[in-house]
Amino acid sequence: MIESKIKTTLLLAVLTGVVIWIGGMVGGRGGMFVAFLLAIVMNAGSYWFSDRIVLAMYHARPVEQSDNPQLFLIVRELAQEAGLPMPRVYVIPQQAPNAFATGRNPEHAAVAVTEGILRILTASELKGVLGHELGHVRNRDILISSIAATLAGAIMILASMARWAAIFGGFGGRDDREGGALGLLVTAILAPFAATLIQLAISRNREYLADQTGARLSHNPEGLAGALEKLEAASTRLPMDASPSTAHMFIVNPLSGKSLAGLFTTHPPIEERIRRLRSMR
Repeated sequence: MIESKIKTTLLLAVLTGVVIWIGGMVGGRGGMFVAFLLAIVMNAGSYWFSDRIVLAMYHARPVEQSDNPQLFLIVRELAQEAGLPMPRVYVIPQQAPNAFATGRNPEHAAVAVTEGILRILTASELKGVLGHELGHVRNRDILISSIAATLAGAIMILASMARWAAIFGGFGGRDDREGGALGLLVTAILAPFAATLIQLAISRNREYLADQTGARLSHNPEGLAGALEKLEAASTRLPMDASPSTAHMFIVNPLSGKSLAGLFTTHPPIEERIRRLRSMR
């Protein structure tokens, strides 16, 4: 777990370095600072309201204990085990089996499951899945994802500035010292690609960590491993009606049955996740 956290920290540091590098290429410290502040403002709004946005996007409906006693009991037991406040519980009216957690911190957390996942999983498997989601809450993965999104957003803005600088000859003559218009154009093309890859690496790293945390919270790594096997098979047959921008939130890639979805997948291979879980036994 410590190794996973170190890797995530290093990847965030690399993203920060890319921001600084592009800012220097385009307009020195001034240009970097302005674009970075803009990206922070854009992503701060997404961070504060992300839970409401994504729950509304999937038409998730809140459920009370009387609606689904078993689901509520599992979430409450796991929250107590993790030392977390009881999160809000939602059900998504889709038959594709999947689940996600959202909320800016443990005090504002929510877990959402689809109708499909409630239909195909046993109680122990569902407990493993919900443990994984509460693992994301406990590990504050939503905060980390927001930081990564902020940095990636800054990179996209600076890359756009670099494209314009390449067309019009740079800002303040820096292009002459840093390789000219060609260098700016290469930066504009490669930087967003690098930012995307780093974001994906962070997302995959956090999935491994949430698997470990969830297995410990449920005291049953096999429950989560068995659930992942079922979810992988089901999601291939029945892809979820999901937005690519939120794919990283789900326990398994909701787009895995679509042709180009695996090109830049936000999730590590299911086989490797299952192998790691079963090695915990």
